[in-house]
Amino acid sequence: MTITIREGGPDDLPAILRMLDSSVEWLVSQGRTGQWGTEPLSGTRTVQAVERAMAEGTTYIAEIDGEPAATLTLTDGPGAYLSHLPAPGEPERYIHWLASDRRFKGRGAGSALIEHAAEVTRRAGVGLLRVDCYAGDDRRLVAYYEANGFSPTHAYTHGPDAWPGQVLARRVG
Repeated sequence: MTITIREGGPDDLPAILRMLDSSVEWLVSQGRTGQWGTEPLSGTRTVQAVERAMAEGTTYIAEIDGEPAATLTLTDGPGAYLSHLPAPGEPERYIHWLASDRRFKGRGAGSALIEHAAEVTRRAGVGLLRVDCYAGDDRRLVAYYEANGFSPTHAYTHGPDAWPGQVLARRVG
């Protein structure tokens, strides 16, 4: 098995949406619907949010043996939904839309993308890499980021349903 990472672009949007839908399907099968609900994200306003992040930053695709397996987009900061939180006070890079095709679960594509994002951030002379994620239920996603070198910084809630989130940070330089 070989993992390669390349820059993504608008032509990758269908593959990215398939990864997001695959993640939702897997979460539903686990009874974990709090993160992204029960419906495919490809048919919602999420598409516009993904396109916006892609336009603002750089999207990366991890391929396993030539097949798109995971994705993330790296920007200069978080989304507007976190504008109420304190700014870090220094330049940062921010991970958005990390998702994988669940057929490749456990093969390291997500972690490889995180390491790639850390290296890109470091090469840009930026010392802080941040991400936010769903922090409800068993906090399994928070634990995933902690296992990849991040530390929790700010808990928050979002929207009328008080969706529980967690911002995490990792020093990279």
